[in-house]
Amino acid sequence: MAGADSDRTYRSQGGLRDASQARPWEGGATFSLGNRLYRAMFSVAWCLLASWTPPPLYRWRRVVLLAFGARMHPTSKVYGSVRIWSPRNLVMDAHAAVGPRATLYTMATITLGAYSIVSQGAHLCTGSHDVEDPHFQLIRKPIRVGERAWVAADAFVGPGVVVGDGAILGACGCAMTDLEPWSIYRGNPAAKVRERRIRF
Repeated sequence: MAGADSDRTYRSQGGLRDASQARPWEGGATFSLGNRLYRAMFSVAWCLLASWTPPPLYRWRRVVLLAFGARMHPTSKVYGSVRIWSPRNLVMDAHAAVGPRATLYTMATITLGAYSIVSQGAHLCTGSHDVEDPHFQLIRKPIRVGERAWVAADAFVGPGVVVGDGAILGACGCAMTDLEPWSIYRGNPAAKVRERRIRF
């Protein structure tokens, strides 16, 4: 019983509703009204103030994201065409960068380490569903991209994945399990190709 109570408490965090009560398959809302209003306000603000801005205006886009709860180092960079589900679940360290048309599906926290890169069209997704739950409960697991790691163009990183420091996920790769530090991965599912060696 304690486990069920704990699970229900977790679901309520961030406005996620219990699917057995919300009945999303019957049109019920998966998230609370407050959560939906917050995301609607951010979407309008991003569209009007940031989505159209030229690449050099990183500082202005940070101001918009910070206003909605993102935690960003002053040197981090996000392009205007990036899609962010909830800024309050975004953490970016020094010189972390998110390229054009990337999607950050931040139902849970996405943390980008110092000097990490998420390239154009990449998709980081923290949400999934409990496929054995008759109500298809939405579940959330955070993603961490380590320092100096690179998620290349059009790659996908799934819920709960840790991309280790210095790791690389090649273009169009799909990572559903953790990637070892300083290693290069490619393919779907992502497979380790070799160690990443830095020339000095």
